[in-house]
Amino acid sequence: MVENKKILTIQDISCYGQCSITVALPIVSAFGIETAILPSAVLSTHTAGFTDFTVRDLTEDLPEIRKHWEKEEIYFDAIYTGFIASIEQLDYIKDIIDSRLKPGGLVFVDPAMADYGEFYNGFDQEFADKMGELCKLGDFILPNTTEACYILHKPWKEEFTRDEMLEMAKELADFTKRHVILKGDANEEGKLGMIVLDKQESTVEIVYNDKIDYVSHGTGDVFASSFVGSTMIGKTPTSAAKIAGEFTKCAIEKTVGDETHAYGVKFEQVILDLNELIESF
Repeated sequence: MVENKKILTIQDISCYGQCSITVALPIVSAFGIETAILPSAVLSTHTAGFTDFTVRDLTEDLPEIRKHWEKEEIYFDAIYTGFIASIEQLDYIKDIIDSRLKPGGLVFVDPAMADYGEFYNGFDQEFADKMGELCKLGDFILPNTTEACYILHKPWKEEFTRDEMLEMAKELADFTKRHVILKGDANEEGKLGMIVLDKQESTVEIVYNDKIDYVSHGTGDVFASSFVGSTMIGKTPTSAAKIAGEFTKCAIEKTVGDETHAYGVKFEQVILDLNELIESF
C-alpha cells in the first residue's frame, strides 16, 4: 500500500481569482497527496485588479483549530504556508508547526507578501521581519526577489546581475534550515531562472524555463504548490524546481491572449500534464 502522506497548507481563500488555497488544494492533491487547509482569511476576490473586495480575517480561529486538532491527534507530514493575513497569525502558525508536524516532517514557506518592488496591500517591513522569523522554521523557502530584498533589508531593483542573485541566495541561507529557492533570475536571454541552494551540501544550481512575457496574479502560488507536490513525492529540489517552472510556464501559455482572464492563469487546463512533467524530470 502506498503511504498516504498528509500536508497542511495555511493561506487565504480568495473565493474568486485563482490563487492561494484555490490553487494549492487542487495542485498538491494532483500529486496524490492528501491536502488539508487552514484559511488565514476569506476574501471575495484577491486584491490585484479588483476593488471593493470583502475580507474576513480568521486570526482568532487559528488557535482554536489547533486545539481541536490536538484533541483529535491530527498530524501532518508537511506544512506549507502562503499568504498570511496578519502579523499576529505568524506566531500562531509557529505553534501549529511545533505541535502538528510529524517528527521529520517538512516545512515549506512561501513568504507571499510582495512583488515588483512593493508590498502587497496591508504589509510593511515589520511584517517582513516577522516573516523572516517564520522562514527560519522552513526546510524550504521560496521568495521572489522583492520578498528576498525585504527579508534581507536590501534595496530592490528590476534586474539583478547573476552575482547579485547568487549573493542574495547565500544571504537567505541564514533564513532557512536547508533550502533556498530564489525566483527571478533574468540573466539568460529569453529565460527565467530559479536559484536552488542547499546550505547543508553547499551547492547552488540555477534552473531555467522559457520566459513568457505575461504578468498575472497567482503564478507564484502555482509555482510553489507544484514545487511542494514534487518534493513530497520524492523529487530533488532541482527537479522539483524544473517541474514547477515548466508547469507554471504551461499555465501561462494557456492564458496568454485571453483579455478576460487577467486575474490568474489557467492551470486547470494543464493539470493533467503533471504526470508527464514528473516523468520528464
